[in-house]
Amino acid sequence: MAGIMPQRGQHGQESERLRLDPFVIAGGDASPRDQRDLMERPFFALSKAKRVAPILYEAGGQRVEIHGLAEHGMATIWDADVLIWAASQIVEAENAGLRTSRFLRFTPYQLLTAVGRATGARDYRLLKAAFARLQSTVIRTTIRNGEHWRRHQFSWINEWEERTTRDGRVEGMECVECVLPDWFYRGVIDRSLVLTIDPAYFRLTGGIERWLYRVARKHAGHQPQGWLFEIPHLHEKSGSLARVSDFALDLRRIVGRQSLPGYRLAIRREGRRKRLHIRPVNLSTVPVDDGVDGHGISGAGTIGTSGASLSGFQAHEPQLSLWPETRNRAPNLESNLDSNFLMLGRPDADRGAGAVDGPGDPRARGLSPMLGDGP
Repeated sequence: MAGIMPQRGQHGQESERLRLDPFVIAGGDASPRDQRDLMERPFFALSKAKRVAPILYEAGGQRVEIHGLAEHGMATIWDADVLIWAASQIVEAENAGLRTSRFLRFTPYQLLTAVGRATGARDYRLLKAAFARLQSTVIRTTIRNGEHWRRHQFSWINEWEERTTRDGRVEGMECVECVLPDWFYRGVIDRSLVLTIDPAYFRLTGGIERWLYRVARKHAGHQPQGWLFEIPHLHEKSGSLARVSDFALDLRRIVGRQSLPGYRLAIRREGRRKRLHIRPVNLSTVPVDDGVDGHGISGAGTIGTSGASLSGFQAHEPQLSLWPETRNRAPNLESNLDSNFLMLGRPDADRGAGAVDGPGDPRARGLSPMLGDGP
């Protein structure tokens, strides 16, 4: 594939592409992979409506701040498909012993078809809008910081450029070059920080629904007894602008539909408390790179989200999405890092890479796993 000539960045800054060797994606199937940190925390807007209200989230001594520019709004969970696809291609190449880079060169057709999207002129325009949101969204986080560093700031895409046909039509996009942030790239090439996800994920249409699948895959994984989450903490962890009551209604509808691939959901009541039980069933046969964390509790400290008066239905308005504007069939679900997320079954079962006992372990908090509470 012919490359695009590197150019100088805006305001006289040198393009990173001048210093990086391109990773040319030649095509072919790659099992979808997701980055663990992105699955566990609220990094994306769950609505297709433009969001400029920031997400502020802190748990377990780690902080996440997400800010979107008024011109484009915050990157959405549908835009995150671009990052999932990029991670999948990088891991697949690394597995084959190929050299990869943060500097990707690919065709829009490769990306769109891999995530189950159409390839018409409108789809290319939506893809460009997604790139704009990914580049303009600012992330500040203390996750995976070095010993002497407190906070890392970046955007999901550092820079990007398209090649079009000679008449400049968007539908004639031949290829795209983009540079991923180092924070994301390091989290992908570290195999302990990546999980294989079910390809059916891309067919989920609801923002909370997509978010909930990622939470289920990260926490419940393949552990037969699953995990238990208190609904208010799921709401806080999601960063959703919907009210808690609307969020809970969305969850109940997802439970009624049982639409998450590979998982069965149930609402459990303990007095006035309501919890969501996520249990793996009929798991996909796609290969899994690593086990999920075996922590008994995803512990959190303080959690903050920017509130809003939007209802759960408003949060599903089909606007400003990377993908075609079809109404979401499922509300959006979310999860939190708090002492109310209990792993059901043996605490030591299915420990993944990097899993350690700590304050979040139920044994350390005097909590007992809840057995025999299947749907």
